[in-house]
Amino acid sequence: MTIKDVAERSGVSVSTVSRVLNNHPDVSEAARSRVMETVRKLHYVPNNSARDLVRPQTAAIGLVVRGAGNPFFSGVIRAVEQEINAAGYTMVLHQIRSGEDELQAGAELARSKRLLGVILLGGCFDYTPEQTAALGIPFVCCSFTNSFGSLNKDAYSSVSIDDQAEAYRAVTFLIRQGHKNIAILLDSKQDHSISELRYRGYCQALLDAGIAPDTALVAEAGTFDMAAAYEGTCRLLRSQAEFTALFVIADSMAVAAMKALHDHGLRVPEDCSVIAIDGIDMSAYTIPTLTTLIQPVGAMGKESVHSLVDIIEGRGGNRHIQLRTALRPGGSVGAGPVFTSANDVKIKP
Repeated sequence: MTIKDVAERSGVSVSTVSRVLNNHPDVSEAARSRVMETVRKLHYVPNNSARDLVRPQTAAIGLVVRGAGNPFFSGVIRAVEQEINAAGYTMVLHQIRSGEDELQAGAELARSKRLLGVILLGGCFDYTPEQTAALGIPFVCCSFTNSFGSLNKDAYSSVSIDDQAEAYRAVTFLIRQGHKNIAILLDSKQDHSISELRYRGYCQALLDAGIAPDTALVAEAGTFDMAAAYEGTCRLLRSQAEFTALFVIADSMAVAAMKALHDHGLRVPEDCSVIAIDGIDMSAYTIPTLTTLIQPVGAMGKESVHSLVDIIEGRGGNRHIQLRTALRPGGSVGAGPVFTSANDVKIKP
């Protein structure tokens, strides 16, 4: 006798049975009564000392994290775990390195743990239908979407920010402070991922302000690693390129960039303003505090779980949710030289 038998006899989902057995409040009295009546009739006795008897593998949702060392992911993981538990499921966490295949890891986890669905936290932006077919279960791309791939939008769900639009907002903020010579520190201009999208937003913001993008102001670190970001900033400084502001595509890279600026005798923001995107905890403790666009990690995790559970429980199909960042002014951006067309720049809606 399993929890699945109880669910079938009661006419409710496995997660509803699990919530009843664990005394969750978000269950109607009618459903609670049906479940408890079925438990009595079937003489089902959950063993509270063995959680899998209450929440077996068939009531599990996987979370595959690609890039386990990414500090941005910690808040998302907490939110995902909280929402999965609240929905009456068990979370199965699997972390892989940034260079590993999250789809293969997800497929293997789905088979071994009999998952009902999986959330991919961090991943490639260019999936094909052939690659995702191996999963065989509903999945949600959390923090990214399939911008460069060939998947049909009704084949998967995603929860992310609009990376290009948010980069546009960050650079426009610098322009409105009077900056014209704005450099960028990124992973790569052509990585078919976050870096490329944020680079596009950077270029578009400059063009819309009447500024021609300058390749001499583009610093490619090759990875998101802080050491690589530090060295990338140092190369930019050694090149003697003139800039009064630096847009960095990720907070952790910006922290390294600020150290490089300091080590070269430059003050932030007096000599160079710095802005980034993410809002990781570390960035609140730089001197000065990093100005950044904070991603809503809590909402990102919650919406990912809600989307997946709705599919699992038959309440809806795949959907794509874009969230907005929130500007934290910090102290790393100061006024730049007067730029007459800055007042004409409009933030992309």
